[in-house]
Amino acid sequence: MTTTRRTLLRTSLLAPAIGALAARGARADGPLRVAFVYVAPIGDAGWTYQHELGRRAMDKALGDKVSSSYVEDVAEGADAERVIRKLATDGNQLIFTTSFGYMNPTLKVAQQFPKIYFDHATGYKRAANVGTYSARFYEGRYLAGLIAGRMSKSGIGGYVAAFPIPEVVQGINAFTLGAQSVNPKFTTKVVWTSSWFDPGKERAAADTMIAQGADIVTHHTDSTAVVQAGEEKGVYSIAYNSDMSKYGPKTCLTAVTMIWDSYYIATAKAAIEGKWQPTDVWGGIKDGMVALAPLNSVVPVEVAKDVTAKQAQIATGLLKPFQGPITDQDGKERIVKGAALTDQEILEMKWFAAGVQGKL
Repeated sequence: MTTTRRTLLRTSLLAPAIGALAARGARADGPLRVAFVYVAPIGDAGWTYQHELGRRAMDKALGDKVSSSYVEDVAEGADAERVIRKLATDGNQLIFTTSFGYMNPTLKVAQQFPKIYFDHATGYKRAANVGTYSARFYEGRYLAGLIAGRMSKSGIGGYVAAFPIPEVVQGINAFTLGAQSVNPKFTTKVVWTSSWFDPGKERAAADTMIAQGADIVTHHTDSTAVVQAGEEKGVYSIAYNSDMSKYGPKTCLTAVTMIWDSYYIATAKAAIEGKWQPTDVWGGIKDGMVALAPLNSVVPVEVAKDVTAKQAQIATGLLKPFQGPITDQDGKERIVKGAALTDQEILEMKWFAAGVQGKL
C-alpha cells in the first residue's frame, strides 16, 4: 500500500494512452487506486480533517488492496472540475469528491469516464457511475441545541454558517428546535460567510454575534475560528465536524462530529469486489455516521444524562428532531402536532423555524 500527498493539480492532462486506460476503468493486478478531493486544507480539525481520517481508516483496513491519494484545498467550480478530471486521467478507479459544490463538476467528469466510480458527498444528483453520501447532521445539531438551551443564560445563540443550502438550513433549525425544547424563548442569530473555510470571516461573524448578546456560538464552517473566539471571549461554543476541544478547553462544550470511516471502507471494498453501485446513503446517529464529542466537564451531570437519553431516542426513531408542531419565522405552520417532516421535506428545507434571526 502506498499513500501519497498531493498538492492542488493545475497541470495539463497526461498522455492519451493513460487516459484510455482510465476511461476503460481497467483494474490491473494491483491495488485499487482511490483518490479524494478536499475543499479545505486538512489541518487537525474540521470537515476535511474528518474525511482524511476516513481515508486513513480505509488504508489501514484494506492494506495493500488499495492505494490512495488526495488533493486538498480545491475551490468549488472550475478548479474542482480540472482536479477531478486529472485524477480520472491519472488512472484512479474510485474518486470521492467531498464538498457540495463539487456536484456538477463530478457529474460532468463522470460522463467522460463511465468506467470509473465516483462518490460525491452531500449532493443530490446521481448517475450510472456517480453515487452520493451524506450524514444526518441535523440529528447531532438537535442534541447540540439541547445543550445550548440548558447552558445559555441569555437565551441567545450565534450560528456562523457558510451557504444557505438545505444541509446548512437543517442544522440551524434543528439546533434552534433542540434549544427551544428546554427553553422555548431561545433564539438563534445567523451570519453567513459565503465560504466553507475562511477563518477571518468566521471569527468576525462570531465576534459580532457575541457582541449582540449570544453567550453560546456554533458553526457550519470548516475552521476552528468560532471555537477560538468563544474561548477568548469566555463564551460557550459547540464545534462542528470534529472534536475541537483543544482550541477551547474551558468553553467548548462538545462537537457534532462526522465519522466517515465505515463508509469509505465499505465503498472501496465493494469496488474491489466489483459490487460497487451508485447508491444514495444518508446515515445518522444509529448508523454511527454522526456523534457528539465528549462533553466538557462544565456540563452538569443532569444535562449530560438528558443528552444521552435523547440521543438514544433519536437512534431508535422515538424522537424525531423535526416533529410538529413547527412554525416558521413568518408564522406559517410547517408541520402539525404529532406529525414529522419526511426525508424529502428535510432534504429540500429552505425556510427558517420561528426563533431563527436571519434571512435566506
